[in-house]
Amino acid sequence: MKHRQWTLLAAAATLVLGLAGAAQAQGVGPDTKPQAGAAHPAAAATPSAPAGCGFVPAVPADRFKGIPVFNAAKAAQPYSAGLRTSQGVITFQALTAQAPCTTFSFRFLATHGYYDRTHCHRLTTRGIFVLQCGDPTGTGSGGPGYSFNDENLTGATYPAGTVAMANAGPNTNGSQIFFVWKDTKLPPLYTPFGRVTGGLNVLQKIAAAGEDDQNGPGDGFPTLPVDISRVTISRH
Repeated sequence: MKHRQWTLLAAAATLVLGLAGAAQAQGVGPDTKPQAGAAHPAAAATPSAPAGCGFVPAVPADRFKGIPVFNAAKAAQPYSAGLRTSQGVITFQALTAQAPCTTFSFRFLATHGYYDRTHCHRLTTRGIFVLQCGDPTGTGSGGPGYSFNDENLTGATYPAGTVAMANAGPNTNGSQIFFVWKDTKLPPLYTPFGRVTGGLNVLQKIAAAGEDDQNGPGDGFPTLPVDISRVTISRH
């Protein structure tokens, strides 16, 4: 199957953030509809279901867990996520008020074990400074079988500690995410949905070890393997 690459732009350079199936554009909570990283505290107010959630089937469908059915009350519940990795624990506060659709999707996948026993497949150390994870195939081409829309982009910036979505263009989010380990300048095209609250030093240790340049100078597979054994969700 032909795939098209998820892109993340830095200055004039186009750098791959992942891949999405060509059959339907797709980017980078137990409610299911079966189908073929200083933290910014999330507000407790219940968000209305954004007209923009747009959870729809998409390819690829790797380790398929179903398609989330947005629930405003559940989406409003603040939570933190903890990624237990082979290099240390990384925790982040989910921005449930600012990005209810994205945080709802991440919690849905995490509580279904989607991210367990996966690894982070990409590290960039030049121009942009991110660690990309969330593809169960470990190739950059995987996705959860659905896509959804962007949010929280107005004035979006990407300082160290930002957790955001990789994508293949507007409104093509899936399962792939990236952690910003050093302040990075990007256009506001990637939904920020979390702030690292613990483990920034883990990200910086991974970055300091470098990568293999397989995608180009400063862009490749992390030298230190980053295997995710489990992702846990803690309600506040």
